[in-house]
Amino acid sequence: MKSPSDRPKGQSLRPLRALYPFLKPYRMTMIAALVALLVAAAAMLTLPVALRQLIDQGLTASDSGTINRYFLGFLAAAVIFGVFAALRFYLVSWLGERIVADLRSRVYSRVIRMDPTFFEVTRTGEVLSRLTTDTTLVQSIAGVNLSITLRSILNGIGALVMLALTSAKLMAIIVIVIPLIVLPLMTLARQVRGLSRDSQDRIADTSALADETLNAIQTVQAFTMEDLQANRYTQAVESGFSTAIRRIKVRALLTAIGMILVFGGITFVLWLGAQAVVSKQMTGGALTQFLVYAVLVGGSAANLIEMWGELQRAAGAMERLAELLVAEPALGEPASPTVLPARVTGSLQLEAVTFHYPSRPDTAALKNLSLMISPGETVALVGPSGAGKSTLFQLLLRFYDPQAGHVRLDNIDLTQLAPRTLRAQVGFVPQDTVLFGASARDNIRYGRPDASDAAIESAAKAAAADEFIRALPEGYDTFLGERGTRLSGGQRQRIAIARAILKDPPVLLLDEATSALDAESEQAVQIALEGLMQHRTTLIIAHRLATVLKADRIIVMDQGEFVASGSHTELLSSCPLYARLAALQFSTAHA
Repeated sequence: MKSPSDRPKGQSLRPLRALYPFLKPYRMTMIAALVALLVAAAAMLTLPVALRQLIDQGLTASDSGTINRYFLGFLAAAVIFGVFAALRFYLVSWLGERIVADLRSRVYSRVIRMDPTFFEVTRTGEVLSRLTTDTTLVQSIAGVNLSITLRSILNGIGALVMLALTSAKLMAIIVIVIPLIVLPLMTLARQVRGLSRDSQDRIADTSALADETLNAIQTVQAFTMEDLQANRYTQAVESGFSTAIRRIKVRALLTAIGMILVFGGITFVLWLGAQAVVSKQMTGGALTQFLVYAVLVGGSAANLIEMWGELQRAAGAMERLAELLVAEPALGEPASPTVLPARVTGSLQLEAVTFHYPSRPDTAALKNLSLMISPGETVALVGPSGAGKSTLFQLLLRFYDPQAGHVRLDNIDLTQLAPRTLRAQVGFVPQDTVLFGASARDNIRYGRPDASDAAIESAAKAAAADEFIRALPEGYDTFLGERGTRLSGGQRQRIAIARAILKDPPVLLLDEATSALDAESEQAVQIALEGLMQHRTTLIIAHRLATVLKADRIIVMDQGEFVASGSHTELLSSCPLYARLAALQFSTAHA
């Protein structure tokens, strides 16, 4: 996705074309709104004619019946205008709300399918800003502001036609004046567009900063960095304020110049009309009619000037949203993905795999790594930090593809599989457990959305989580707080293990799933995991001796390379690196 500085400077409303696919499904609503708009505009344009007739015919007739008839006609036109104007407002407002709801859903659905490469360069707060602030700007132009714009265009064109019918001479003068008014305003409107886009970028910066710090609030407070973060946020807010003020100044100048030019021009034309009445070249009713139509033209022009600024803001916002709508994952899904059986056997093969993270292209996370894992085998991955253990999990889940070599599941290259198809066969329990702002039941159900309550509770029992869940205020229906803040680290990890048990995958990836548990809970969960690991391929990033001892095989890695393989006893005598890790890491963890 482009950074703000990489975007071309927009000179048109072209980004708003991206709204067309969202408008297309609601063509009938658009047609109904247009009909209501046309009827309301027609009623509005008949009012000055009725007023002229009332002045020139009704008042001069000195006949109450004639006067009443003209007043009733005037009232009927006003009622028709009011009813259809309200209908137009409702339909267009509904359309704006519907389009933005669809737009938000489409953008979110696109973003949530992006791979880690996307989020390496895109801050979460930036995405949230586009989903909220930018879509709100688009909503205004797709709803009420669109209604005002269309109404102003129709009323303006209709009033110009009626002006021509009322006085062609005065109308010709107005036609000459209009381009002299519009051209300088267009130049200012372009500046509004650029400043609006900059303003949205500054809002995104503040949103990203707030999201980052609030999600790490305990770390911020533990290091007493509240003042520092508050100052950083204030600086970001002030930067956004300064950009917004620049935009507002240009908007204010745009409005002032527009109003002065429009109504100055109308005043000049009306002065000419007044001279025509004095010289009896025009009746008082005709001048009144011309006056009302001139006011309609002026009001429509003023509205359009204001809406042009709003359109420019919405175009800037839509430009940012369109970047998300067209974003593509770095990992492409194959045109004809291989179909897996309902449950694979779980054999895994890595053949000469080399991988560099996109953000670190000069450093290989894995180097020419080859590995064969049999179905149902439990393998412990051991190595110092940076050895490539977590990277191997990333490749097995196909969050990334290797630059060289092949990763296979049941002899099928992972690049031939749709990521969702692959991940349906894999269970993952991370060391840093992720829980959602939902109930305990819903968090466990994440492993299998269609699972029954009985299956969820059974999985919780197997993960030694049932007892503490039932002790919560509302049991399984207790809200766990954002990111599971109402639970301890060990409790969160047992929820994650219950999730994996419920999924019942043929391949299981455990990033030391018992690392946050106390001794008693660890023993209970180890028993649950032993049951879970039976009859399925399991890879464990191991930091504890108990985990290593129960593995069928231990793989030692260092700096992205395969170092040794064997049992605990064999590696103690044959692999100095493993012996050192066992002496330092396993003995400490075991203690």
